[in-house]
Amino acid sequence: MMDKTVSLSEAAALVLAGSTLALGGMTLYRRPLTFTRTLLRENSAARDLTLLCFTAGIESDLLVGAGRVRSVRSCYFGLEAFGLAPMFTQAAGEGAIKIVEESEASIAFGIRASLADVGFMPSRAWMGTDLPRLRPDVKKIKDPYSDEELIAFPAIHCDVAVIHALRADRTGNAVIGGNPGMDLELALLADTTLITTEELVEKLDKADIPGPLVEAVALAPKGALPTSCHPLYWLDGEAIIDYTLRCRAGEFEQYLQEALDK
Repeated sequence: MMDKTVSLSEAAALVLAGSTLALGGMTLYRRPLTFTRTLLRENSAARDLTLLCFTAGIESDLLVGAGRVRSVRSCYFGLEAFGLAPMFTQAAGEGAIKIVEESEASIAFGIRASLADVGFMPSRAWMGTDLPRLRPDVKKIKDPYSDEELIAFPAIHCDVAVIHALRADRTGNAVIGGNPGMDLELALLADTTLITTEELVEKLDKADIPGPLVEAVALAPKGALPTSCHPLYWLDGEAIIDYTLRCRAGEFEQYLQEALDK
């Protein structure tokens, strides 16, 4: 069996300029923060990224604030009870990034289309709304059997997905716990799937993400902080509050440098 273990630096180097980067986890749970900091610190070429997240949080906000992101595809970008994602909110307000309007349905059907190796997936979602006016690439079609008008959601492509796991073995099998979000779908979708893990073991008997989908595995203890990684550790609310306050005070660059120096 192939040993897929690499360093975090080697994993981060696999993200190329202009990539569509999917970050796993949900809202403030199991986000790949150590990977994100490594990417910012050691891969200066990873720019003009498209972020693809079912929900985007502090890990994505760091990338936006650092000027690495060209566009965002997500149905939610924020910090839950801690308010708006400050750097995303600022960049969006200034028009510094492109925001591709998405909903849960459009992301789900776009991923389904890609996994089915077709150009689009039809749905009744978005019918009767103004959302298609914001997405000229989303077309209306007719069902060839019933003549019913439907929405055709185009397939979504992903270059690299990064998923933080509770445990993984050297061949890429990974356990991600009871709140998988869309991580399995992202692992299936991406051309390159990277696992960062709290614990590296020799062999897993059961896995949420099977090794054949995974390109590389990197050990990253406490790799989701300040988000949570249940049941291993809780959310660090004080750290997230500190982040938002520093951003609002115009101290993002100083905050980021301090975070990257740790």
